[in-house]
Amino acid sequence: MSNSHLFLKSGFPRAPLQNGLGRYVCQLQRITLKFCKNNGSSRGMRDFIENHLVDFAKENPGIVVYVKPRRHRTPVLVGEYLNGDREWLNCRNNTQEEISKWIDLLKTQNGSSSSLRLRKMWHTDVPSIQGPWTPFLLRSPETQGQVYPNTEASKPLETPQTATEKLIELFRQQQLEAGEEAHDLLSKKRAE
Repeated sequence: MSNSHLFLKSGFPRAPLQNGLGRYVCQLQRITLKFCKNNGSSRGMRDFIENHLVDFAKENPGIVVYVKPRRHRTPVLVGEYLNGDREWLNCRNNTQEEISKWIDLLKTQNGSSSSLRLRKMWHTDVPSIQGPWTPFLLRSPETQGQVYPNTEASKPLETPQTATEKLIELFRQQQLEAGEEAHDLLSKKRAE
């Protein structure tokens, strides 16, 4: 098992506060396209710059676009975000469609989320002072000594009475009333 994840920056999952509540603020501040003018691995980057870069810049006026030609270097996309994070992507031998997909991914992210080791899968700014919820939180104290599986505890709390149960109850009431009448008759005859 590799321990390389221990060298990543650790933290909690976070998002920009209330982004999109009033209006959406793109978190990508600037993007830099680094490429070589004559190297074959930069062909997709050069095609993207020639065909799609002006349209991308017009569609996204809040993102500053830098184009940086470098001799004999591999093409690279560098995205810088409002929170100070930098995302670096190697675009060696990518087509212009793949590069536009990578730029779209950088545009929709809010930082380098892949290089963050999560301490927990959830985080709250205002933790509860009452403690976490557990399944045994609102149970009565009598259930502490019960042995499970328990048929009485596994029944639902409130179920409507079935027709069969109503008939059985009516039959027992009739038997009790008939028994009381017979008992009254016997006591009257003994009294005579």
